[in-house]
Amino acid sequence: MSQDASAPHPSPPADAETPPAVETLPLVPLRDNVVLPAQLAPLGAGRVRSIASLEAAVAASGRVVLAVQRQSDLDEVELSDLYPIATVAQIGAFRRGNGGAQVLVEGQHRVRLLSLATGEGWSAEVATVTEVEPEGAEVDALAGSVQQLFAEYAAAGAQVSPELAVSVARAREPGRVADLTGAAPDLPAEERIALLQEEAPLARLHRLVPVLARQVQVAQLRSKIQQDVAQTINQGQREAILREQLRAIRKELSELGTDTDAEDDVRDRVEASGMPDPVRVRALKELDRIESLPSASPEVGILRSYLDWLLELPWADPPEEAVDIEAAHRILDEDHYGLPKVKERILEWMAVRQRALARSLAGSAGPEGTGGPAGGAGRRPVALQTPILCFVGPPGVGKTSLGRSIARALGRKLVRVSLGGIRDEAEIRGHRRTYVGALPGRIIQAMKQAGQRNPVMMLDEIDKVGVDFRGDPSAALLEVLDPEQTCEFSDHYLEVAYDLSQVLFITTANVVETISPALRDRMEIIRITGYTQEEKFEIARRHLIPRQLAQHALDSGECTITDGALRAVIRGYTREAGVRGLERQLAQIMRKVPRQLAVPDGPTAVTIDDGDLLGSLGPARFDDGETEPEDRVGVVTGVVVSEAGGDVVTVEALATPGTGALQLTGQIGDVMQESARAALSWVRVHARALGIEPAFFATHDVHIHVPAGATPKDGPSAGVTITTALVSVASERAVRHDVAMTGEVTLRGRVLPIGGVKDKLLAARRAGITEFLLPERNRRDLHEIDRAMLAGMELVLVDDVATVLDRALQPAATPRRPRGRAGFEVTPSVIQA
Repeated sequence: MSQDASAPHPSPPADAETPPAVETLPLVPLRDNVVLPAQLAPLGAGRVRSIASLEAAVAASGRVVLAVQRQSDLDEVELSDLYPIATVAQIGAFRRGNGGAQVLVEGQHRVRLLSLATGEGWSAEVATVTEVEPEGAEVDALAGSVQQLFAEYAAAGAQVSPELAVSVARAREPGRVADLTGAAPDLPAEERIALLQEEAPLARLHRLVPVLARQVQVAQLRSKIQQDVAQTINQGQREAILREQLRAIRKELSELGTDTDAEDDVRDRVEASGMPDPVRVRALKELDRIESLPSASPEVGILRSYLDWLLELPWADPPEEAVDIEAAHRILDEDHYGLPKVKERILEWMAVRQRALARSLAGSAGPEGTGGPAGGAGRRPVALQTPILCFVGPPGVGKTSLGRSIARALGRKLVRVSLGGIRDEAEIRGHRRTYVGALPGRIIQAMKQAGQRNPVMMLDEIDKVGVDFRGDPSAALLEVLDPEQTCEFSDHYLEVAYDLSQVLFITTANVVETISPALRDRMEIIRITGYTQEEKFEIARRHLIPRQLAQHALDSGECTITDGALRAVIRGYTREAGVRGLERQLAQIMRKVPRQLAVPDGPTAVTIDDGDLLGSLGPARFDDGETEPEDRVGVVTGVVVSEAGGDVVTVEALATPGTGALQLTGQIGDVMQESARAALSWVRVHARALGIEPAFFATHDVHIHVPAGATPKDGPSAGVTITTALVSVASERAVRHDVAMTGEVTLRGRVLPIGGVKDKLLAARRAGITEFLLPERNRRDLHEIDRAMLAGMELVLVDDVATVLDRALQPAATPRRPRGRAGFEVTPSVIQA
């Protein structure tokens, strides 16, 4: 399309002698940029039509019309949207990329827009604007003034290229002087547009004089500001010298003090914080250093941060405790089911604490009739060594939540410090203040968070502390967890002693073997074993189900899980020592209830029984151990312990013709392999007494396998199980499928004690085992086990392999009773639950 430009644009000057040359050229509209004649400028084009116009110009003569838009936000323009005077420029370089185009142009002369056509790009019919260079004294004076002002503008520090400054100084034609000067970088866009639209050189010079004068003033003012900034820096150095002199004068007159109300406030806070005298002296010394330093010194910020940390830490003695043992016992029972040993230890410590406080109050009253110190001022409790407890158990048994309950029972704040994965000693002791961004360690940060000196501090995952080139965090924890050193804990950032003696430290771990011996020696280990199915049932009823009902916005009457369904979830959908997996399964059941209640005309309450579990949770994923359905030769039931609790495994033995080799499979560890070799040696020595052909092991290879093969297994407790499997396969006597066993075997046939007794007994009972063979020396572990959980299972304590074989193997056709290790018959101890 095209438009007539005669109406909106003024007619050519009346004194034009010849009609201007008219031609059609590609046009590019400019948004916020102006290119004047004689100006070299880079341009960027992003509009599709602009790029097409540039390509058309490059393909032709390389000349393009650059017109300025009246409104920069327009993408499609018409003739009325452009200023009437434009510039014809020569394209020097053209490059496309990243969806746009970059071009370098040099302005040539002014043209007047006559019409505008739109196609793939823009093209315009233009008429050349003929300029008549004026002459006379006024013109020379104006041109000289403009050149002088531009020189002053460049000398005042403006960003003017040397080439432009030289071109302006050498220009002779008034029009060229005006156009070159209009390229000044700080000239407003409105002024440059006005210069472009002005056809008369003399008028352009008149317009430039006040504009350049103002820019010269701005440039000079900018230069003055920079000089003032430099002078201010020098003034700061002078101020530092004067402050040092003032400090010396005050010291001489013994009148050293603070200068500002803020420093007075900090000094008052230090005095009122209850800091010990050495810490208070150190804080006041650092405050004096702040006063002596200039405010712009970077050390002032470091010192103020240090003082802030000192002031925000709790220093004063905590309020007197009102120890209520019965209330604490009630809180512990409300929050946790079972765990009698842990609860008893906490209540014992609280009872000792109660007596110590009572004795402290009695001592503060002084002898009868004296009244003691006036008003009991300065009264402190009797020194009481706080225990450092370490809860050790598999995940999900409630170690961390038990710490929260202890804090609630004691009426103290709880702060938690996670130690899992830390490898830097500075995480415990802090960084020295010489480092940028230094901070205290996690212990001091936890004390700041607590806001009191006697919180309960949980150190979680202490068994997962690492070691690398930055130090050993376990070594730093030795001071924290040593009752003899906690009163003077030293943090690298604070560099003063901090008293942690009133903090009740509770640590948690999954295993104790990875804790350093020195650190383990400082803690009181309390083992929390896995829960029985009855304990899980009670925990779910008392805690898990109410919590899940609340989390799913359900009332207790809207969702009911029957006892049978709950026991089925525990038995068939979880295999863990704790209850986290059980809570996840209950949450999965609860999630489906709100949807059922939201159905129009649907039920108002939902009851979950055994038959509903398949639709909610899918088929059961676990069995209560995999025991054999009948007696078999070479197949023995054993028990193992992992972080998830106890489980039942099967040890299989098979004999094939060969040369006496022993093959072990099932990812068996080194210790378990040694137990198998020891068992084989004992069976070979006692082969005749066991009813085995003496040449059997010379003419047969024995293969022992422990499923599941993908799970690593190790430890000596499978010694009696492997021995029984070897004797069974060699003598062809079947092993009772209702008997499980555990124990380490020596070369003399003795059965040594093992660990994890409770977990193993629980696993055997879940699997339906009716007789369990346990080493005699594990009798000491039975006092911690509730006899009710052994109901229906006979516990046999054995001290010799001969007793194990006598109880586990079915009699042969002509049985021979094996003798004890000294050749005498042995009678086992039987405990009937």
